[in-house]
Amino acid sequence: MFILDKDHSLALEFMSEIRNVHTQHDRWRFRKNLERLGEIMSYEISKSLDYQEATIKTPLAETQIKKLKEKPVLISVLRAAIPFYQGFLNYFDQSDSGFVGAYRRSEKEELQEVEIDFLYQATPNLEGREVILIDPMLATGKSFVKTIQNLLANGTPSMIHIASVIAAPEGVAYIQNHIELPYKIWTVSLDDHLNNKSYIVPGLGDAGDLCFGDKV
Repeated sequence: MFILDKDHSLALEFMSEIRNVHTQHDRWRFRKNLERLGEIMSYEISKSLDYQEATIKTPLAETQIKKLKEKPVLISVLRAAIPFYQGFLNYFDQSDSGFVGAYRRSEKEELQEVEIDFLYQATPNLEGREVILIDPMLATGKSFVKTIQNLLANGTPSMIHIASVIAAPEGVAYIQNHIELPYKIWTVSLDDHLNNKSYIVPGLGDAGDLCFGDKV
């Protein structure tokens, strides 16, 4: 598991702004910081991908470089992931993309199990390909697991990179117990715990609402 904020970097500034209630009201800044974090995570994930030698010609000579063997497929979980996904697309700008609609059902009584609905999927062929599954909040882990199970209808990826901004230990454990495919979890911050409504603490609130406004 990769945790970005274990080391000091500019990402800490972006994280402090998206968490802070005094700056969260600025939707543009909130979305922009998610996009920036997506770019930073893209760079980190790119270090783990496979590369091959290639020859290019400069104005002065031919030279050897290393290029990605294959671009990863980007999968965005609607709607909160859209700005975070855009950061990945800025860097993997030739990648195929897919979109899924997986969301937590309306709040139930405290301590009841969280249930996930999955209503939409549009992805390319995933057989043998590296996939980056993008959702800013890894809370219970159930939406990630259900999404991965549904993605298998379009082929079995060779590797799944689970990318989040904030993760909870309970969600990480749930993924570890329910995913057998090769995968790696990438997150900017691993937070403390889930509360009795399965919200991440300290977290940041509802990322989708902070990006785009309250839903009814």
